[in-house]
Amino acid sequence: MSQTADPAPLHRTPLYELHRARGARMVGFAGYDMPVQYPAGIIAEHLHTRAKAGLFDVSHMGQIRLRGGGAARALEALVPGDLETLAPQRMRYTLLLDEAGGILDDLMVTRVEDGLMLVVNAACKDADLAHLRARLDRSVTIEPQFERALLALQGPEAAPILARFAPGIDRIPFMSAAEIGIAGVPCVVTRSGYTGEDGYEIAMAGEHAVAIAETLLAQPAVAPIGLGARDTLRLEAGLCLYGHDIDGTTTPIEAGLAWTIGKRRREPIGLGGGFPGAERILRELTDGPRRKRVGIRPDGRAPAREGTEIRNAAGRAVGIVTSGGFGPSVGGPIAMGCVDAGHAAAGTKLSLVVRDVPRPAQVAPMPFVPTRYYRG
Repeated sequence: MSQTADPAPLHRTPLYELHRARGARMVGFAGYDMPVQYPAGIIAEHLHTRAKAGLFDVSHMGQIRLRGGGAARALEALVPGDLETLAPQRMRYTLLLDEAGGILDDLMVTRVEDGLMLVVNAACKDADLAHLRARLDRSVTIEPQFERALLALQGPEAAPILARFAPGIDRIPFMSAAEIGIAGVPCVVTRSGYTGEDGYEIAMAGEHAVAIAETLLAQPAVAPIGLGARDTLRLEAGLCLYGHDIDGTTTPIEAGLAWTIGKRRREPIGLGGGFPGAERILRELTDGPRRKRVGIRPDGRAPAREGTEIRNAAGRAVGIVTSGGFGPSVGGPIAMGCVDAGHAAAGTKLSLVVRDVPRPAQVAPMPFVPTRYYRG
């Protein structure tokens, strides 16, 4: 009789006990035991973040430091973003690509003293680390910092709250970074996030995470927020979730992420291109891809979940839903999906096969809720 191996135990972030003490319902996510919601519930947490400020534990994400004066040039060989011109303490969203132009991961890159700081997805961080070690120039020192904690403070009151501890932090622009102290703890803060709201991500040594979280949660406008509301917030903002809306079968152009390809990187190879899959991606940039990621608004109240078949007006399958659910701020169901390019124009009539019943929907512009990033 064969035996089934026990599943690997879930990792815990430094805030695990804090989540349990605050009544969180914990679930396995990307190998970690994470809070999906607190007693208030996903909708209440979502709306609180839109109105005030939510605190998210995102310590499961991978932090990787690249040291060396040539780090930006070296990483440019693996991504389509323009990193060499990235100014100190500024950040950029970019994509690790395979040789066919497929997306291995999406990540944030910040220019720091003597190199770069990367934040990569939790489920991809070990593979990303191996990818970097195999391909980056030996002059670049690769330093994984997976033990560090990462918190996200998001919402319209995030800036004034953080400014109580670090005066002036409310004036740094979107996609920039600063080193600050919170309650005597050194932190690296970026004005960024995954909700469409203004806010920050705050990195610190793992042993200080509980103290920082408790300090922020002591502010009346701040509430703890779980993965459930994080997902509904990013869906309303039209932001991709790796492994769902984008993956190794998706190119940046198909994903609607052409804006991640720096102007200098759009030149022919030898003049500035030179990233994996450049020939295919630059051709799609000129000629268009065969399929596209789009926003979708179902009619009625029935949400269309990931994997739902998308049909055109003639009843032919033209794509699949990659993310979907109820948008609390929208007040109804929303979705993203990948469809044949000929059916990607806003307003195109579609049907979504929900519980074996084709239900009417149409392609809709994204984001579904206007973003509120601070531009200064």
